[in-house]
Amino acid sequence: MSAPQIPTDVPPFHPRRGLRTGHLQTLASQFLARGIRLPVPDERLITVADGVQVLCQCHWQQDRAGALTVVIVHGLEGSSESQYVVGTTAKALAVGMNVVRMNMRNCGRTDHLSPTLYHSGLSSDVGEVVRAIVGQEKLSRIALLGFSMGGNIVLKLAGEWGREAPPEARAVAAVSPALDLAASAAALHLWRNRIYELFFLWNLKRRVRQKARLFAGRYDLARLRRLHSLRDFDDRVTAFYCGFESAEDYYERASASRVIAGISLPALVVHALDDPFIRITPEARQKLLANACIRYVETEHGGHCGFLGPRGDEDDGRWAERAVVEFFRRL
Repeated sequence: MSAPQIPTDVPPFHPRRGLRTGHLQTLASQFLARGIRLPVPDERLITVADGVQVLCQCHWQQDRAGALTVVIVHGLEGSSESQYVVGTTAKALAVGMNVVRMNMRNCGRTDHLSPTLYHSGLSSDVGEVVRAIVGQEKLSRIALLGFSMGGNIVLKLAGEWGREAPPEARAVAAVSPALDLAASAAALHLWRNRIYELFFLWNLKRRVRQKARLFAGRYDLARLRRLHSLRDFDDRVTAFYCGFESAEDYYERASASRVIAGISLPALVVHALDDPFIRITPEARQKLLANACIRYVETEHGGHCGFLGPRGDEDDGRWAERAVVEFFRRL
């Protein structure tokens, strides 16, 4: 089977004046006000495993069955309310697409819907959401989009599907994907990235404490002591409670880099070289470049899920969001 035709002319990214460094792009993208108001979503609880439900916020066009449906997956400790999710949703709705904003298990204030934790390898959860919404709504075309952790998850799912992807699946895209988990965890522990690591650790510990309150006897809070890095957390908590032998085993089995050679859907992958903590190894980069189904765009600037460019009359400067929606539209 020949490779699908994919758009190759993604416009170049130029950083906004005063926001040239990766840290500035990363932080500004989170804290600059956007003022986006989305239509009230159709909220659905979808069962993804025994005793586990996830919350999806769905936005439908009038002809929902005929429109392309974009399933968006957020990053670590994000949710369907993350700025990049909301911003991309607005852009996709404006060009006639349906959007399903998916919360990974426990995210978006849904800790009570799952006794288990989420992690970066849960591609099966996204697969179950796709299966459910296609069946419920008789959808004809689906595209997957993930940011950071979500980018790893959707690429992993596409790689696992290989040539056996559902016929409704038409494309996949990832922005700043954490597809080499071990390398990115090591980069997160660098002194210049400690503010990000401490933020993630604080939130992840808080989540485990919340799970312990909701599911008595299931979580040992002593495991949260003396955790100094994300790798420590993944070794003592994620691996222990999610069925991995160690952090190393988790990173190896959950990383999309292991399966991206098998992606057969048209794919767009966007990564900035000045991303503070996401690292794409030379081996993974070679797999991305060698797969004719993947359009890999590597920019000099952009930070982590930032990509803030100049604003115009009808352009909010969120380059990656616009590039992904245009990629899907042209397919």
